[in-house]
Amino acid sequence: MAADPRFFPAGSALTLAEAAAAAGGELVGGDPALRITGVGPLQSAGATEVSFLDNRRYLPLLADSRAAAIVLAPELLARLPEGRVAIVTKQAYLGFGRIARALHPVAPPRPGIHPTAAIDAAAQIGAGVEVGPFAVIEAGAEIGEGCIIGPHAVVGAGVVLGEGCRIGAHASLSHCIAGRFVVLHPGARVGQEGFGFAVTPEGRFETMPQLGRVLLEDFVEIGANACVDRGSQSDTVLGAGTRLDNLVQIGHNVSTGKGCVLVAHVGIAGSTRLGNGVQMGGQSGVAGHVEIGDRVQVAAQSGVMSDVGPGEIVGGSPAWPMRETLRAFAALRKLAGRPAAKPAP
Repeated sequence: MAADPRFFPAGSALTLAEAAAAAGGELVGGDPALRITGVGPLQSAGATEVSFLDNRRYLPLLADSRAAAIVLAPELLARLPEGRVAIVTKQAYLGFGRIARALHPVAPPRPGIHPTAAIDAAAQIGAGVEVGPFAVIEAGAEIGEGCIIGPHAVVGAGVVLGEGCRIGAHASLSHCIAGRFVVLHPGARVGQEGFGFAVTPEGRFETMPQLGRVLLEDFVEIGANACVDRGSQSDTVLGAGTRLDNLVQIGHNVSTGKGCVLVAHVGIAGSTRLGNGVQMGGQSGVAGHVEIGDRVQVAAQSGVMSDVGPGEIVGGSPAWPMRETLRAFAALRKLAGRPAAKPAP
């Protein structure tokens, strides 16, 4: 099914040769001048659309695919039926994504301020900024060139946004310094007070001042309804290129390295440090004051309660090295009199 033009306006059509160049691949077969108008899945892509294959389980779909060309890796080219056209590249999914983006580019900002927006006179608005209906930009905020501030979004006092940031509807930022091309999806919350309190002799909770900031480096992306608390004394920092999925919680004083990926429902407790390239599966969590090394992978629904060294793969709750966790699960199944689980295909 082609992208609905009501939601995904089409850019200029591409020739097959241009599509291959966008994917960083080589065109094998076909007419290089054929015009490509869209993309789609193997089973439904039409004669002027490009599809892709990067998972062997979908090989049977190749036989009946009507796609104008299929983006795939070199090792899968031999499985392509005779007469089909391929765009061969080592990273098929990435190449396909670049073709899709060329055909359906992100809408640029529409410079201007909606008459219902509330912008303090002491705010600074860069050139080419779009400010949507009922958005609020408070005193001392600095909005970089080409930013988009969506409907009902709130940019708090003193917040700084670098060029090209996109702040979705109903998202809010306070106590935040953001770099270039930062994205907040709708409803994201950045810079609110962290969860810190002391207990009085009478047993009441007394909130501790949260005096830090949130620093978002270039190309950080924060999913819908995700929350990033500001630091208590030091700052909360998300490294360049880090991506948070929807409904992720980042506690105060947390810092991540560059290019971390945290999937939906991940929770990181206060003062934990993540290295570069850390990947955490959905519903996993990390206790406070823990050190996670570079390139660590945490399996879904895992609970990390102690430091993890660089490059380790951990799973379970408490999280252990993945091989130990799988052996423990196998032993539990055996104790319960159940057969061992079949490996994934």
